[in-house]
Amino acid sequence: MTETSTVGAATEQGTGPVLSARNLVKHFPVGSGGLLRRKAGDVHAVCDVSFDIYPNETLGLVGESGCGKSTTARVVLNLQEATNGEVLFNGTALNRLSGKEMRALRRSLQIVFQDPYASLDPRLPVNEIIAEPLRIHGLYENGGPDRVRELLRTVGLRPEHGNRFPHEFSGGQRQRIGIARALALEPRVLVLDEPVSALDVSIQAGVLNLLQDLQAELGLSYLFVSHDLSVVRHIADRIAVMYLGKIVETAPAERLFQAPAHPYTQALISAIPVPDPHKERTRQRIVISGDVPSPANPPSGCRFRTRCPKFANQLTETQRTLCVEQEPELTDRGQGHPSACHYAEETQLL
Repeated sequence: MTETSTVGAATEQGTGPVLSARNLVKHFPVGSGGLLRRKAGDVHAVCDVSFDIYPNETLGLVGESGCGKSTTARVVLNLQEATNGEVLFNGTALNRLSGKEMRALRRSLQIVFQDPYASLDPRLPVNEIIAEPLRIHGLYENGGPDRVRELLRTVGLRPEHGNRFPHEFSGGQRQRIGIARALALEPRVLVLDEPVSALDVSIQAGVLNLLQDLQAELGLSYLFVSHDLSVVRHIADRIAVMYLGKIVETAPAERLFQAPAHPYTQALISAIPVPDPHKERTRQRIVISGDVPSPANPPSGCRFRTRCPKFANQLTETQRTLCVEQEPELTDRGQGHPSACHYAEETQLL
C-alpha cells in the first residue's frame, strides 16, 4: 500500500497518532455445509484498511449496513483477531501483546455499543454496572463508590438513581450509562459503534453534545462508526467512507460534504435532506441502483462499479475496462482528499 493510502495526517506539528490501523484484513470462513463442513470460501469483511486517529480527534467511519465498519471497530479493539495487518496504540502493536498485557491496555481502549439496553446487564443496578470495570482491574476499593457517583454526574445523571435497574431508564439515559461505564477506567480512545442509531432523533443531539463535551474536557479520541452521514458531520473532524470492506474516500468533514470526489460518497450525500425547500427541489440527486455485491465474492477491479452511476452512464468502453480490470488505490491527488476511484472528480452537491 502506498503512503497516500493511510487515512489522515498529523493534525499538529510533531504530534503522532494515538491509534493507527495498518493494512487491516478480516476474513470469515464460509463452510460448505453437510457432515464434513469443508471450507467453501471467505467473507471479505475488511480488506486492507488503514487509518490514523490523533489526540482529541474524532474519525467518523461511515457506510451502508454490511460494509465492514463495525467489524473494523472490533478488530481495532482486538475483540476479533485480524486475518492480517496490525493495530498500533501509541506505537505498540496490539496483536503482539500477551493476554495479560492486552488486559492492562484495555483501560485505555473502550467501546460504547449500539444498543444501550442489550449492552447493560439487566440483573445489576446501575451503580454495579459502572463499578464492574473498576472491580475487574482492582480499582474499586480505592474510592470506587465516589468514582461511580462522579461518573453519573459527568454524563448528566443523578447519583441517587444509581440503585435503579436499566429498565427504569429511557433509551438516552441508558446510553449515558454505557458511556459512564466506558469512562470508568479513564481511557484515551473510545470506539463508538452506532451510539445514537437506536435513539429517537430528539434524544440523539443530547448524546452527541455530551460526547463532544467529554472529548473537550477529558482529551478523548473517538472512532465514531455510523451509517448516518448527518450524524457524523455533527461530531467528526475527519470522515472515512467504507464500501464493501474498503475505504473509498476520506477528507476533513466539511470538505467531504462540500466537494465529495467518489461516486459512492456523492450518492450518499445527495440523499441527505436539505432544510431549504427550494434547494431540496432543485439540487442534484445521484441514485444508486442494484444491491450490494456479496462480500464473499466481490467484483473484480473497482468494487463499486456494479452500482456506479458514472460507470453506467458517463464512461467510455475503454474507461470501463480499466474499472473492471484494475482496482483503484486510495490516492491523494494533491488536495489532501484521498479517494479510490480512477475517475474521481470533486462535485459540489449541497
